[in-house]
Amino acid sequence: MKRSIYIMGSPKIFYFFGGALIVILSVFTFLFGCTKKEDVIKIGIAGPMSGDQAKMGLDFKNGVELALSEWNEKGGVLGKKIKMMVSDDQHDPKQAVSVANKMVNAGVVGVIGHFNSSCSIPASDVYYRARIPMITPASTNPQLTEKGYNNVFRVCGRDDQQGKVAAEFVINTLKIKKIAILHDKTTYGQGLAAEFKQSLGDKVEVLYYGGIIQGDKDFKAVLTAVKRKEPQLIYFGGIYPEAGLLVKQARELALKSPFMSGDGVIDPKFIEIAGPSAEGTYLTFSPDPMNIPTAKRFLENYNRLYGPHGPYSIYAYDATNILLTAIKEAGTTDGNKVSEKLHTLEFKGALGTIKFDKKGDVTVSPYVVWITKDGKFVEYK
Repeated sequence: MKRSIYIMGSPKIFYFFGGALIVILSVFTFLFGCTKKEDVIKIGIAGPMSGDQAKMGLDFKNGVELALSEWNEKGGVLGKKIKMMVSDDQHDPKQAVSVANKMVNAGVVGVIGHFNSSCSIPASDVYYRARIPMITPASTNPQLTEKGYNNVFRVCGRDDQQGKVAAEFVINTLKIKKIAILHDKTTYGQGLAAEFKQSLGDKVEVLYYGGIIQGDKDFKAVLTAVKRKEPQLIYFGGIYPEAGLLVKQARELALKSPFMSGDGVIDPKFIEIAGPSAEGTYLTFSPDPMNIPTAKRFLENYNRLYGPHGPYSIYAYDATNILLTAIKEAGTTDGNKVSEKLHTLEFKGALGTIKFDKKGDVTVSPYVVWITKDGKFVEYK
């Protein structure tokens, strides 16, 4: 109490401390004023960066990172360096919405992602409200571009295209008459299985149609039920972790019917999980980049920096280059103007020429059939 009275009652000390405070504040103001404000263009990358699908997320990130490094080496875009903001949606729809909001609030001007359709579809609502263009390298469910959002694009194909190619192969090449269909109950897996079944029409009898739970490890009960139906082929809509276990456990039950699946399974991890049981599995995916002349430089640079490319690395790379080209040609990061430019752009990238239709889909369906042979994926001839 005495001390307070002393200070309050001593003008010299008051002026001393007051002056000191002003000096300190001035120094801080000077220092912060001299700190250069971050002046970059932010691009968001979203996918499963952790968990059982982290391999796909890493493939994504590497492809985007390579494209950004090439742009930054040339000075960036619109005179600014480009920075990426990587977000892990854990292939969970709720988490996807959360990271979408986070990236929007952080000021990203465009998004490359997400990987899973079940994440891309709800996240697209966030990007649409914010008028931020999103380009997914891998989400194939048709619903994504059927919502009428003019800022949503994909550089991959659609499951109605993929399902049709698989069905025609089963009918015309394998001449299968009886089949079982499984899916993982996700937007992607169930959607792909439904598109495949619809494309079969009445030309193939579906003996079994049912779902499994993504993340489960033991599928012998459902496989035993499938085995009793004696299908000539088992089609699976889902991702490689479950596909690998399904194939492996089917062989352990002496269920010898060949498997077929889609683009979510064509990853070396599938072969690693399934082991020798993977042999003979059919898959639908785009043509091998190794046979695409325009992909040569990408493959050389990617493999030098990161090792073997993943199935969607080149898609993430091209998606990034398309977005940045649109920003450059639009002369702005305004989302509406960039989206308008994306709809008119004819881009020549590592995958060849890519052009979007009114919905934001690629104008050319990319799917062919692959087979697992000698521990590798090869195009079916």
